[in-house]
Amino acid sequence: MSRAHEQTTTEDRSLVWDGCLNVRDLGGLRTTTGARTTTRSIVRADNLDRLTAEGWDALLDHGVRTVVDLRNIEEYKPLLPLPDDVELIRVPLDELAGPAWWKTYGHLDGTPLALRPYLDHCPHAAAELITTIAGARPGGLVVHCGAGRDRTGLAALLLLALAGVEPAEIVADYLLSAPNVRPLYGMLGLPDQYRRIDAVLTEAGTTAEEALHAALDGFEPTGYLLAAGVDRADLAATRARLIA
Repeated sequence: MSRAHEQTTTEDRSLVWDGCLNVRDLGGLRTTTGARTTTRSIVRADNLDRLTAEGWDALLDHGVRTVVDLRNIEEYKPLLPLPDDVELIRVPLDELAGPAWWKTYGHLDGTPLALRPYLDHCPHAAAELITTIAGARPGGLVVHCGAGRDRTGLAALLLLALAGVEPAEIVADYLLSAPNVRPLYGMLGLPDQYRRIDAVLTEAGTTAEEALHAALDGFEPTGYLLAAGVDRADLAATRARLIA
């Protein structure tokens, strides 16, 4: 996958990191107070294992110094070694969910219908993610999983909600992944997962957009994370990464 060097504009938050398909900056999103989230602070991405040397250069040029990998350790199969000045931290969201969650909600995996059940039943995982981000070294940070849609989508939803981003902006950000991810299945010779995703949503009588709004409805991130054991200093530190 040969691509040009990183590009972004005020209107387009997408980043071009050679080897990835679904990367964007979480900056520039409107909050409920009218402020905008900070650019070059937190990025969401798909599988960084596929990054080429040019892709890693683009990541470094964007200011990223911490990678938060949301996958289980057995999924880590990098093409190139991690640059010396980048720290890798693991927060394996699937593993942290535990077998009971997977038994009950595993059929929803890959769809936005899984987001609220995860938040409701796995607050310990959300707390670990926020505490990790709060304690990360100075500089930019990227959160990623495999496709950059599900586990990364959950992380982005939680972070943006904590920053006070408008729900419509959070929903729109999640939905941007679909056209980026869909070509990946063909490239890897895999079935199109969106056929199953669409079928699950149809059976539930909803759409991806409606499911995302439902996931956010009544969700109050500060109280939720405090109850999960995150201290106020870590909440403030995480917010400060997204709101100057």
